Amino acid sequence: MRQIRLLPAAALLFSSAALAADQPSVALDLFKVLGGLIVVLGLMAGSAWLLKRAGLGKAPAGSSIKIVGGVSVGNRERVLVLEIADQWVVVGVAPGRVNAIATLPRQEQPIPEANQPASNNFAAWLKQTIEKRNAS
Repeated sequence: MRQIRLLPAAALLFSSAALAADQPSVALDLFKVLGGLIVVLGLMAGSAWLLKRAGLGKAPAGSSIKIVGGVSVGNRERVLVLEIADQWVVVGVAPGRVNAIATLPRQEQPIPEANQPASNNFAAWLKQTIEKRNAS
């Protein structure tokens, strides 16, 4: 059996030809991966859009809990008034914690005046309601 020896120049040409033959398959694989990624991301976006349109991401309309109002008391802290059945529950919400502050009987919601922002009305209402509760 006879071995073929390639000259250095011929070996270089042969190796560059082999690399050139491999390059299209690498590029093709890259385009396949990117195409698959685009398809998956498109399916995720389409699913999110369909869920939003169908209203499946929201609480049901007959939900027993409703947010009456809220006010921010810090960067990441809030005080909320929740309506649960015939009661209002005042809760403090902070990162990782939700604490019940007070429970009140359901009241008529004040109609916001046109010249005051709604957040000032809620703050005044909350202060007045707590003062009434503490007075009795």
